[in-house]
Amino acid sequence: MSQYQWPYENEVGREEEVTADVLVLGGGIAGCYAAIAAARRGLSVALVEKGATIRSGAAGSGIDHWESACTNPCSKVTPKEIAEAYVDEQDHYSNGIAHYIECREGYDRLLDMESFGGKIRDTEDEFAGAEFRDDETKLMFAYDYANRFTLRVWGTTFKPALFHELKRLGVKIFDRTEATALLLSEEEGKKRGAGAVGMNVRTGKITVFRSRSTILTMSRPARIWLFHPDLPGLCEFRPPQSIGSGHAMGWRAGIEFTMMEKSVKGEFSASGRSFPPYAAGNNHNTWYAATMVDARGVEIPYVDRDGRELSAVSERYYPAKGQKFFLKGGVIDNPKYEYRGPETLDFEELMKRGYQLPFYADLSRMPEMERRVIWGMMVGEEGKTRIPVLQNYTERGFDPKLHMLQSYGSGWQSASFLPQERQLFGAPGGVMHDWDLRTNIEGIYAAGDQLFASDCCGFAAATGYYAGRKAAEYAKKAPLRDICRDDVKREKERLYAPLLREEGMDWRELNMAISKAMQNYCGEVKCRDLLLEGLSLLKSYREEAVPQICCRNPHELMRAHEVFDILDVSEMILHACLLRESSSEPLCFVRSDFPQTDPQEDRRFITLRQEGGEVVAGSVPLDYFGDLEEEYEKRNRDYIEEARVKYYGGDGKENE
Repeated sequence: MSQYQWPYENEVGREEEVTADVLVLGGGIAGCYAAIAAARRGLSVALVEKGATIRSGAAGSGIDHWESACTNPCSKVTPKEIAEAYVDEQDHYSNGIAHYIECREGYDRLLDMESFGGKIRDTEDEFAGAEFRDDETKLMFAYDYANRFTLRVWGTTFKPALFHELKRLGVKIFDRTEATALLLSEEEGKKRGAGAVGMNVRTGKITVFRSRSTILTMSRPARIWLFHPDLPGLCEFRPPQSIGSGHAMGWRAGIEFTMMEKSVKGEFSASGRSFPPYAAGNNHNTWYAATMVDARGVEIPYVDRDGRELSAVSERYYPAKGQKFFLKGGVIDNPKYEYRGPETLDFEELMKRGYQLPFYADLSRMPEMERRVIWGMMVGEEGKTRIPVLQNYTERGFDPKLHMLQSYGSGWQSASFLPQERQLFGAPGGVMHDWDLRTNIEGIYAAGDQLFASDCCGFAAATGYYAGRKAAEYAKKAPLRDICRDDVKREKERLYAPLLREEGMDWRELNMAISKAMQNYCGEVKCRDLLLEGLSLLKSYREEAVPQICCRNPHELMRAHEVFDILDVSEMILHACLLRESSSEPLCFVRSDFPQTDPQEDRRFITLRQEGGEVVAGSVPLDYFGDLEEEYEKRNRDYIEEARVKYYGGDGKENE
């Protein structure tokens, strides 16, 4: 490190110990709400974040909508209805517990956000009288205007508001500190969480965190199949530091996972050769329901669930006849609960009808309120588009009243993804848990993208706060357990090894090799021999390439640690794929050696964990969570009463 001018203090080799009742690993939406919930209960809380909590995480720079706010005063649906729709839409390969928590408590978290200073209402009456606005509450709705359970929000205000609330509550925030390993205590042959190890990504200092309970709230994995070594910041949909380190830490510690065999064809990524998402008339959610036209200016129709073409713009936001509601804005893309936008229509069918490329999003044909809410608010509040799209395009003269944006949707995209280029997107695998969001290791909880079948920001906030409550309850009774100093020593040696080499490989080389291996041996179609070959190749990388990785400073060291975690997660995925000996449509899972699709005996969650270097498999029924409303209420009577008084004035009506 001395060969280079590094602007931060050199603390490599230094170690400090921090003690807290509750330890939160990850400072995104889920982690912030988890820490707030625990701190509100009078416990000491430490939050560890690789970036800067004030703007970190997938939602750090902004979000444009908040899904499943089913208890808002304008909603026409119940939490149970929407949670069950999520489960049904995924053919029951879904997380009923977490989705019910999302639907039951998601609006409560928005009311919290408002009290912290976040903006959730049109308080300036900018959209007064709009079809998507309730003029009494000033709430604004997206997608389904009839049922009003998804809200448009000013999400660029959210992370700063959460950060300041954390500070107000006295949460100890450890920014620029990557969590690298869980620490365990073993009592009577049973593992229990005891804390974690972290490293400052600017100075290299090691921090040993001891805690009574720990909550994993880090990101879902990324850069598994998709990586461009020259453009590492553009390889996935989410921030470049969000790569699934929590999954890797959990796997090494023995935490149980499920649905890790599920992966979808690459869609949301720049990847060095495709267009950044949401930048060119993509109407998946931010742009929904933008009018789309072909090269001649001929409008491309929207259709409802039953295939009926819609003539008026307003119709795009209302259920079809006999359809109670539809879902939009998250992982949902199923005709049972959906309208179909132009980009989802069959490309071949569009060509047969005579539509001509290229296609465009034409906001000038939309009513003024709809045009302004898409371009001015949704594009303005979505973090991936506020600066790159709204600001930059406007500065260069784009006017939505006059101009169109070329659309690069599926089917006509100049850089469509190959079948073997996969992603953990759309309700992917993650940590298996019980109704307390507790893992199989006592004292360790999970929330947000750490959970299997995770969703968007409302999901992260609600499950984060819920896990914070449950972890706090546990911490009030649990002792502060001893940690194994040998485990800490081994982790420090692992972390520092690349920094102590004077020459070797760059972390990008290994990430590229892993991605190519996963494309070749764990692509769209899988079989036993391919998967075993993939495991063998990854093992050779671990034995031959990892010891050659060389870093010049703590930042590069962090990137190397990320790639080591990507290697661990890739191995877990290959093992999960070996365990499912059938194909499955809802899991996007095809095995050429087991072509039978979704046999009844395999309609189950296959779980896996690592114990002593060996993979331990398990099986859990799909609907193991029982009746969602009933099971939730018998476990959360204290919170139900707390929310009734705090948020709804004790009479079921929202407090002023």
